[in-house]
Amino acid sequence: MQTDGNPITPAGMAALRARYDHLLGTERPAIVEIVSWAAGNGDRSENGDYLYGRKRMREIDRELNFLSRRMKAARVIDPAHQPDKTRVLFGATVEIADEDDNRMTLTLVGDDEQDATARRIGWSAPIAHALRGARVGDLRKVRLPSGEKEWEVMEITFPEG
Repeated sequence: MQTDGNPITPAGMAALRARYDHLLGTERPAIVEIVSWAAGNGDRSENGDYLYGRKRMREIDRELNFLSRRMKAARVIDPAHQPDKTRVLFGATVEIADEDDNRMTLTLVGDDEQDATARRIGWSAPIAHALRGARVGDLRKVRLPSGEKEWEVMEITFPEG
């Protein structure tokens, strides 16, 4: 399955949509109400509620614009429907081991849903690039800031669909 552009899992797209809907339906109307109330209080140049509200509204509008562009560019790919489950493809959970048999499990997800603490690695990250297309037993070198490191693919799994 082709994964050029901005791939994202269905859960990742749902999270982007939920954030967009929350900002547009809850946060922005609340800020608009505060700003209009504060504007009615007279002098706006020293009105903290007005100034903060306008600043927060610009931040929300900027984030809404960003989320809208990301959702339009996104290609939803369900990892459970990947055609070849013997290779590392988008959405795969991969167990890798280094030369000292230190093991690490990573899940390759869209860049908008990456979370290093949860070992969810963005599709365009260097380690994801190195692992793409690998099979169990393949060795892949990854260039890290500390130098080059070699990893062996130990296991590849995909979510059930």
